[in-house]
This record gives sequence, C-alpha cells and structure tokens, in this order.
Amino acid sequence: MSNVTNDPIADMLTRIRNALQRGMLEVGVPKSTIKVEIARILKEEGYVDDFSVGDESPVPLIKLQLKYFGTRRDRRPVITQLKRISKPGRRVYRKRRELPIVLSGTGIAIVTTPKGVMTAQQARRDGVGGEVLCYVW
Repeated sequence: MSNVTNDPIADMLTRIRNALQRGMLEVGVPKSTIKVEIARILKEEGYVDDFSVGDESPVPLIKLQLKYFGTRRDRRPVITQLKRISKPGRRVYRKRRELPIVLSGTGIAIVTTPKGVMTAQQARRDGVGGEVLCYVW
C-alpha cells in the first residue's frame, strides 16, 4: 500500500491538527514548495514557534514546532482550528475584493496568488486575488 495523498495540503493540516490534539511539540510533514510557504506564513503570523526543512531520504520533511500558551497543566494550542477551503475536486478562487476575512480579522486565510503564497490581508494590500487554500484561527 502506498502513501500517495490526493490532497497534500489537507494532509498537512490534518497532521498539525492531530499533533495539537495530542499535545505534541513538533510535527513532521512531507516537504513540498507550497507547504514550506504555508509553514512560513504560520510562523510569520505567530501560529507556530518555528519550522525547519530537512533533506532526509527518501522523503524530506518540514518539522513544525507547535506553539501553546498557558502553564503546563492548562496548556492550550495557539491554533484552535485549521480548515481546508479549496480542494482538488472543488477549487475556490476569489477576486481581491472578495477575499475572506476570517473571524472578523482574528484568523487568517492563506491564499495562493500570482505573486506567491500569502495571507488574504497581504493579497488585498497587493491588489491580487487567488485560490483560497485554508483558514487558520
């Protein structure tokens, strides 16, 4: 049985979600260019502490250091929800003015645009629309 995933981004979000539920400090995700960009945005927006890109064989991994707040007993993950929006079977594209505002601005939408992968807020500022990959809050 092979580990071929039809939706690698959904797989990444699920791995992060599962690791957060288990209280893990780190999670590994198979590397791809778009996933490295998503990891960069999660770090820039303060949802993960850090990430590193390895070059292991046979599958290089992106290792994300997950972020929590609170004392050890009452520790809660910074990310409360990850939601995949555009899927391989149903792509979701939005024009600049139609880009979503997640939870009145407390969450982010990650969008892939002609200028690269960025948050919906940055895309609005740069005047570009694109494919809405996921919401994070």
